[in-house]
Amino acid sequence: MRKLLSIGLTLFLATAGPAWSQAPSGVQRTEDVIYDRKFGTALTLDVFQPANANGCGVLFMVSGGFFSSHDAINVGFYRALLDRGYTVFAVVHGSQPRFTIPEIEHDIHRAVRFVRHNANKYGVNPDKFGITGASAGGHLSLTMGTQGGPGQVGAKDPVDQESSAVQAVACFFPPTDFLNWGRPGEDGVGFGPTAQFKPAFGPRSDTPEGREELGKEISPINYVTSNMPPTLVIHGDADKLVPIYQAEIFKKRCTEAHAPFKLIVREGKDHGWKEMAEDMTIFADWFDEHLRELKPKGRLGAYSGFKRI
Repeated sequence: MRKLLSIGLTLFLATAGPAWSQAPSGVQRTEDVIYDRKFGTALTLDVFQPANANGCGVLFMVSGGFFSSHDAINVGFYRALLDRGYTVFAVVHGSQPRFTIPEIEHDIHRAVRFVRHNANKYGVNPDKFGITGASAGGHLSLTMGTQGGPGQVGAKDPVDQESSAVQAVACFFPPTDFLNWGRPGEDGVGFGPTAQFKPAFGPRSDTPEGREELGKEISPINYVTSNMPPTLVIHGDADKLVPIYQAEIFKKRCTEAHAPFKLIVREGKDHGWKEMAEDMTIFADWFDEHLRELKPKGRLGAYSGFKRI
C-alpha cells in the first residue's frame, strides 16, 4: 500500500536531478523544524539557507499522490533556487491514507503561516514568498495561490494569526479541476482516472453527490480571481497521470478572470522528465521577476522541448 501511495512522489523525483542527502557547500540545512502537530504527530519542514541569501523564501511541497515523506526531500532538485539565493522550505505534510486532501491543505496553510511568523529568524521578507511543487505538490501550490489569505484575528496561537498568502507560484503538472479531469464532465474525485488515490479523497468520494461537493471544494480552478499571484505552470503534453487538459482549462479560466498566468507545455513529456531540475531554473527566473522585481532575462526560448508558451 505504501508503495502505491508514493507512486506520484517518486515518479518525477526519480528523474528530477541528483539526490543529495547533505546540503551543498555554502548552504545551511536545518532539519525537522516542527510547524504543527496533528493528533500527536509532528509536522515538519527542512530549511535550506544559502550563504548568498536574497531575502526571499520559497516553500517546496514535498508531495506526490498526496503522500509526503522526509525521505523524499531532494536537495539537488532545489539547486537552481539555492544558487539564486532563495531560502527554501521543504514542507512535509500529513499523508493519505490517514489524512484527506482538505486536511492536507490545512497543513500547507499552517506551514506558510509558520514560515511567515518566523521570517525574521530565517532571514526572509514575510511579503516575498514563492511556492512550488509537482503533481499533488503542484495542486497544493495552486491551492495556496488561489486560497491563501488572512489569519484568524485573535487566535490563541500567534502563528494562526498570520496570513497564508503567497506572492508567486510556479509548479509542475498540477491537478486543477477534479470534476473535469481529462475532458468535460469526467469525474476524477477519487474515481475513474484517480481511483488509485481514492484514500486521499476520503469517504465523501463514495457517492456521486459527495464527489460533486468535494470536487468543487478542492479544485483550484474554482477560486481563480484577478488578484491571484503571478502563476506559472509547466506541463507535459503526453502526461498520462494528470492530463494536459488540466492545465489548459486552468489557463482558460485565468484568461477569463484576467489573472496573471503563464503555461509552458513540454512537448512529448509524461508525468516527470529528466530535465526537471534544469527547468527549475525557469522557476528561479519567475521568482526573480515577481519576488525580486528583476527584469526578465528572456531565456525561456533558450530551452528546448517547449511546444508553446
